[in-house]
Amino acid sequence: MRVLGIEGTAWAASAALFDPETDDVSIESDAYQPETGGIHPREAAEHMRTAIPAVVETVLDETGEGGIDAVAFSQGPGLGPCLRIAGTAARALALSLDVPLVGVNHMLAHAEIGRHRSNFDSPICLNTSGANAHVLGFVGGRYRILGETMDTGIGNALDKFTRHLDWSHPGGPKVERAARAGSYTDLPYVVTGMDFSFSGIMSAAKEAVDDGVPVEDVCFSLQETTFAMLTEVAERALALTGKTELVLGGGVGQNARLQAMLGEMCAARGAEFFAPEARFLQDNAGMIAVLGARMAEAGETIPVESSRIDSGFRPDQVAVTWRDPDPPRQSDPETDHQGAEAVVEFEGDRVVKRRLPKSYRHPTLDDRLRRERVVEEARLTSAARRLGVPTPVVDDVDTHETRLALERVGDADLRDRLEVDAGAGTDRVRAVADHLARLHDSGIVHGDPTTRNVRVSGETADDGRTYLIDFGLGYYTDAVEDHAMDCHVFEQSLSGTATEPDRLREAFEARYAERGDREVLDRLREIEGRGRYQ
Repeated sequence: MRVLGIEGTAWAASAALFDPETDDVSIESDAYQPETGGIHPREAAEHMRTAIPAVVETVLDETGEGGIDAVAFSQGPGLGPCLRIAGTAARALALSLDVPLVGVNHMLAHAEIGRHRSNFDSPICLNTSGANAHVLGFVGGRYRILGETMDTGIGNALDKFTRHLDWSHPGGPKVERAARAGSYTDLPYVVTGMDFSFSGIMSAAKEAVDDGVPVEDVCFSLQETTFAMLTEVAERALALTGKTELVLGGGVGQNARLQAMLGEMCAARGAEFFAPEARFLQDNAGMIAVLGARMAEAGETIPVESSRIDSGFRPDQVAVTWRDPDPPRQSDPETDHQGAEAVVEFEGDRVVKRRLPKSYRHPTLDDRLRRERVVEEARLTSAARRLGVPTPVVDDVDTHETRLALERVGDADLRDRLEVDAGAGTDRVRAVADHLARLHDSGIVHGDPTTRNVRVSGETADDGRTYLIDFGLGYYTDAVEDHAMDCHVFEQSLSGTATEPDRLREAFEARYAERGDREVLDRLREIEGRGRYQ
């Protein structure tokens, strides 16, 4: 099925032809370049009006024999005026050729082009686009957002910084060039579970430049900090899901330093990493055509009258029918002892946990994070235990070696028990709600309460115990915002590890409403609304 794809979400007007028989993808693009500042939606739309017909005509002229079997277009997310022009062109072309129309989620196309070009089976995808930054995993028939930015996308964040310097758009490549002559300076590092935030880092970077720190040093440190955050959350997603493949998507993914970090991380944990060639990382119609072909083959076409664009189209809204479901995750003794932060060794009834250096992080940043986290884990694990929350007993702390020795608790991670018995899984998440409500009432945030940082014993919550472990990202606070983020992290991990997460989330929130502060759940709804395109 030969598919013509049309891309027009923001600044790149693009058309492409994909031929599945030869796996050839021909792409024609014409990018909008603002004279000053960032992307102006009206100017970008004016560019699309002339550029879309031109790139489509060029691709059609090169089609040759065989014709077109379907037309695919980027239905969202993106800038509404640009999406409407691309959608109108796609509808007109599909009607004139009398072929099916396919509406493609732009962010899923970034994930699927990486899977297609790598021949990976079921990778985690790290998307690093202008308006987006998130980690996707395929669970239960759809892509789940395991973590995402809570404010702005990585590309837009870099653009905001470079606009402060009066550098032209796009800013990412200019930061990369300046960083080659820079040295490290401290900037904020903000990771909560698998979510992250860039606004504070960008403000600090602007202030640093204004205070006289060499711009090359700030650019270097921006890359080292933000890319380390992205690499850390990608590793957390691999550890949580047990997957061993990672693909990169999005325009910022062209950055050599980011690719190097992700490659080092994957090599260290025995995972495979793939970054598509540059033409498939930037916004392009090739990825739209490739995913459009897969969707059309699966019957996922849409009538013209139902093909309205959706500027807030999230990837987790799409039911994925064009690929086989993942088999249930099997326990693997090798990877199960390797988390995102540390490796563990069992010594009888003790667990020895070592936070080993992360080669992808700058040594100064890495040393600070590992020492801070081992101290917080020891302190808060003991504090939670004193409150009556089941946690391991801390036997020994070595801050120099960033090493902890703790009591061995539980028979399995909660992640591996959610699907064994639906009733037992519901009881376990209620127990987690009890524990988090008790911690929050005493001003403690766990920081990373995923289903892999909950250990369980016994067949049910009644005949066993449910423990919280790994408080390395925790801290003391009475802020409702931070308590709600704890709940958000746990619910995201349910989405990433359970085939029916909605039922479990409902059970969790119902119990938290009984035992905790209802204002926390109100704030949880607000936090969910900050996700990209909510």
